[in-house]
Amino acid sequence: MEDCITVNVSGSTLLTDPLTNKGTAFSPDERAALHLDGLVPPAVCTIDQQLERVYENYRAKQTPLERYIHLASLQDRNETLFFRLVHDHIEEMMPVLYTPVVGEACQKFSHIYRRPRGLYIAYEQRDAIESILANYAESPAVIVVTDGERILGLGDQGVGGMGIPIGKLCLYTACAGIPPDRTLPIMLDVGTDNPDLLNDPMYLGTRHPRIRGTEYQAFIDRFIEALIRVWPEAVLQWEDFLKANAITQLARFRDRLCTFNDDIQGTAATVIAGVYAALRLTRQSMPDQRIVIAGAGASAQGIAALFVAAMRDEGLSLDEARTRIATVDSRGLVTRDRPNMEEFKAAYARTVDEVAAYACRDRAHITLEETVRNLRPTILIGTSGTASVFTEAVVGAMAAINERPIVLPLSNPTSKSECTAEEAVRWSDGRAIIATGSPFEPVVYCGRTYRVGQGNNALVFPGVGLGLWVGHVRRVTDAMFLDTARALAGQVTEADLASGAIYPPLSRIRDCSHAVACAVIRRGVTEGHAAPAVLNGLEDTVSRAMWFPRYRPIRYEPPQRHP
Repeated sequence: MEDCITVNVSGSTLLTDPLTNKGTAFSPDERAALHLDGLVPPAVCTIDQQLERVYENYRAKQTPLERYIHLASLQDRNETLFFRLVHDHIEEMMPVLYTPVVGEACQKFSHIYRRPRGLYIAYEQRDAIESILANYAESPAVIVVTDGERILGLGDQGVGGMGIPIGKLCLYTACAGIPPDRTLPIMLDVGTDNPDLLNDPMYLGTRHPRIRGTEYQAFIDRFIEALIRVWPEAVLQWEDFLKANAITQLARFRDRLCTFNDDIQGTAATVIAGVYAALRLTRQSMPDQRIVIAGAGASAQGIAALFVAAMRDEGLSLDEARTRIATVDSRGLVTRDRPNMEEFKAAYARTVDEVAAYACRDRAHITLEETVRNLRPTILIGTSGTASVFTEAVVGAMAAINERPIVLPLSNPTSKSECTAEEAVRWSDGRAIIATGSPFEPVVYCGRTYRVGQGNNALVFPGVGLGLWVGHVRRVTDAMFLDTARALAGQVTEADLASGAIYPPLSRIRDCSHAVACAVIRRGVTEGHAAPAVLNGLEDTVSRAMWFPRYRPIRYEPPQRHP
């Protein structure tokens, strides 16, 4: 018998619940049994007919933001139809649901707000966090939380940062099949330092400067303590916190609950996966690589750490692996004579003796171009959040050093990309192996079409969450992300590489999530964080857990009356 949904409400109440509403797709029998006759038009539509209608409406919208609002409204009234539309048009709609369009949606959140989704916890409510969590009726499998301070490359968006957890969790469902009723976005509102928001009469967040220091950490501590009491088995993903806070919270809580930070760990796994695939083109090994990272934020730290782990896994020592990585920030190449360096920068700082031999204008400020020419990297990665950092001279230098330079301008949204895909292809005379953080159209150069692989974290974090949930994995480890990178790289076909792409197309993203989930679970068992019994029929178990957006029969059962 086909699985069905049992409800204890009927009539118009059923139509207002996006998890049960089918609109015109309710069958005649369901309409009679559920008291829906007359509440919807008489025509009975298939989901395909509904999809044709909503897609026509989507295409009629004139701007990306209007399309975002249209999709959000559809999700608010019919989750199944929304996710089926996204599934059928994932490559077209991913940039609207998430980067780059979600950035504009966050900036205008208070002006386009329609309907509540998720939980908002203000600093002023710090004594009532547990009761606020209890207000949410379901038991979430995956939670995404933010404080809105570092939204993409756009900075402090205050309560508008809620658009990111909402968008991320859409991708958990669309890309990995986490049931939509098992996801929960949470906004921790500690104020904002963005004057435009504080002066906006429509701003929906609390109107005061950000709480910082010990008061901020005490608030986060209270949130985690309440979360562990209310939902001890939930997976918690940290999202778009300021670098120092992101690193602190991950280190502070990773041994207390099942938690990870996508900006740090998910980005790293995505990048390493692309490099593993690219090395099939260059026919080199990981220890052969020399890496320059433009940018020194949380994502750069995660990328560097996972590169080190990958190199050590192939025989290098910790010191040997670190010497193959250099970072360049707003002050230039990070060197050991720089005072008051944070620990991450110090770990990859170049020695004074090495820099003394560099050909450069100012050793106190060695530019990105000079770094490339002197260090001679095989891989150039951009996480700077600054447009046009990869100039023609920088990319040209990479191409002069390497037959197939690996160039990864990963910052998003598109306006923050270190260079465009077309520039990277043209400036390297078509030889660069390229992936970008934001979506770009295929590039035609000298008669050849290059498909631009997007180093989209959606290839990683949904599958990680799926594996943690299905495998009942108790803790998240760095080794899981290295295995994730290998699993994702294994999804890159020879045809993908021949087209110039080092990532699979989004049309295969559910397969990628399945592979990642299985890798995470296997590592969890190996490290003692999951029960070995889950390995029996693992791939089928993961497949069965992946929710697919189709209409299921709905049956009414009246609520039981207790004496």
